[in-house]
Amino acid sequence: MSRLSERRTECLAVLVPVVVMLAIGLWGLDRGGMWRDEAVTFQVARRSVPQIWHLLGSVDAVHGLYYLLMHMVLAVHPGEVLLRLPSVCGAVAATGLVAALGTRLCRPRVGLWAGLLYAVTPMVGHYAQEGRSYALVAAGVVGATLLLVRAVRGGRWWPYGVVLAVTCLLHEFAVLVLLAHACTLALARVPWTVWQRWGCAAGAVVAVLLPLVLVSWGQAEQVAWLAAPDGRSVEQLLERFAGPSPVVLGPYLVLIALAGGMARSKRDLSPAGVALPLMVIPPAVLMGVSQVSPLYDDRYVLYALAGAPLLAAAGAERVAGVLSRLRTGHRRVPTVPRQTSYAGGVAAGGPLLPAPRGPAGHGGSIALRHAPRMSTSRSNGAVPPSSWVRYRGGALLGVLTVCAVLLVQFPLLRADRRADHRPDDLAGVSALVGRQVRPGDPVLFLPSLERRSALAYPAGFGGVRDVALDMPAAEDGTLYGREVGPRELRRRLGGLTYVWVVSGPFAPGSTWTPPNPTERAKLALVTQEFIIREEYVRRGVTLRLYVRREAPRPAV
Repeated sequence: MSRLSERRTECLAVLVPVVVMLAIGLWGLDRGGMWRDEAVTFQVARRSVPQIWHLLGSVDAVHGLYYLLMHMVLAVHPGEVLLRLPSVCGAVAATGLVAALGTRLCRPRVGLWAGLLYAVTPMVGHYAQEGRSYALVAAGVVGATLLLVRAVRGGRWWPYGVVLAVTCLLHEFAVLVLLAHACTLALARVPWTVWQRWGCAAGAVVAVLLPLVLVSWGQAEQVAWLAAPDGRSVEQLLERFAGPSPVVLGPYLVLIALAGGMARSKRDLSPAGVALPLMVIPPAVLMGVSQVSPLYDDRYVLYALAGAPLLAAAGAERVAGVLSRLRTGHRRVPTVPRQTSYAGGVAAGGPLLPAPRGPAGHGGSIALRHAPRMSTSRSNGAVPPSSWVRYRGGALLGVLTVCAVLLVQFPLLRADRRADHRPDDLAGVSALVGRQVRPGDPVLFLPSLERRSALAYPAGFGGVRDVALDMPAAEDGTLYGREVGPRELRRRLGGLTYVWVVSGPFAPGSTWTPPNPTERAKLALVTQEFIIREEYVRRGVTLRLYVRREAPRPAV
């Protein structure tokens, strides 16, 4: 096969998954409503840069870079489609990078299979349409992993450090991939000079990230709702990485196990040696830490999912190799992945032999000499028809298998495109308030974070009177604004004959005891001095009209 044909095959192996992911990402992108996390992105990103900076000093510092990025994006047009479009782009980039990684570590058809598997995974499709940073973080981690492979094989180290530093600033838990990369280098038994250069890059990433870690550590109350993960958390993560259907999950895990057996301690970068640490180490470390201080959520380690399709594709390649040898009735000459030298340049693809001692190659690595390449081509450079059919036929069979996986998981992808597949419907709440509440009517948010529906969709709340609000969120540098104290709240409610309450599913009418004194005062006043006259329920949010039990007290 000529070099030009080889390049075309490699480009096709990357382009096909990219097109598939782009189609899945754009499909149903405007689902008609933001849920609570997207609403935070939307309302924060629309603030001025000084207001965003003011916010980050008290809350959400971990998402600061993402908010600044989205501020520029939404300046073009503040809408739901544009809110989610960067995540689509991140998922598309991650898909192409997964395919490129499989191609570089093994061969184009492995990259093709891995990229397609990544694209049709429901978890990837879900976060491709989330107005949050997780898809972009996944793209950054896979990109950094690809740059690691290039650097180990003789490339420059600074692109690896820069990409990983920016990725960690998008979400600080991406720093756990450094542990995965260290494991990859250990499995490959790289020379000491490679460890030194990687250590310098990793140290620079940690130094850049350290100020953000110190600030976000003081904002740890934001994740106080998280619980320590258990065995079921591990099962759920595996299901999300591969797909919850047993028809898909079983074979997927078998292929991963077959690929895992290929991770030997030898002087090269194998697909399993790169993908297995990426898939396992970040979730395992975060789950372990969360036994002491709960920090784990599966979206925080979305980037680790990239290792699963790479392993499955490598396992499928191993099965294809065994079947090919059985078909031909003899053992082929073992091949090694292309570009396995730690020196600069592209390896020929033959077995590695020690090079004579001499100066280190580019990047400080030890040069390795390649044995003469064993070509399967004829004298005119063409691939024999039988080899072409076997190779292309195997690639096509893998693509058809991925199509079958897509058909099995298609109902999950389709359901995820509906607005009612998210925990709440803030657009529906705003529309409901617009129909039922008249301009000038008093409204109480219980707890205050339910004000997010008014911040995300202010049209439905136009003209209403926010009883508890003291200072708007943008001016106060908070997510939901500053509220008055209990005494002032009692005074404001004291002269009202009725009040509309926008509440979460856990309050009022439950055993919920809010820690904030103003929230406790709200709960006590509406349950003791008012009765429910009307009630309207939307997914995750309830709108109630409360009327006073007796004549109102004069305001003091």
